[in-house]
Amino acid sequence: MAPTDTRRGEPWLRYLLAIGMVAIGVAHFANPDPFVRIIPHYLPGALALPLVLVSGAFEVAGGLGLVFGPTRRAAALGLVALYVAVFPANIEHAMRPELLGTPAWVAYARLPFQLLFVAWAWRYGRRPR
Repeated sequence: MAPTDTRRGEPWLRYLLAIGMVAIGVAHFANPDPFVRIIPHYLPGALALPLVLVSGAFEVAGGLGLVFGPTRRAAALGLVALYVAVFPANIEHAMRPELLGTPAWVAYARLPFQLLFVAWAWRYGRRPR
């Protein structure tokens, strides 16, 4: 395991991502309302809460999976897929920042960070050389 962490960044970076994902995943359950509000308007309203809870569960699972060697690659690739899947909610937030009372510039500035998270998770999902 150590060579993998050395080649792909310090272990603390992986733990930081793992902790962040578990925390945001738990927030989906503890306070789902902000997440429900930014579900894209073209999806049926009845799906909003279930989608938030499912994405929260996958965030927790992905974060925990990053910690353990046998599940790390699958968890990382799952998080990449999750970041892509939830991107429409981030776009919805940018297009309608009033949904969360966010300044428009903040909602738009958030969008490129999704690429950072994709790259961050991807580094742990690549096969070792």
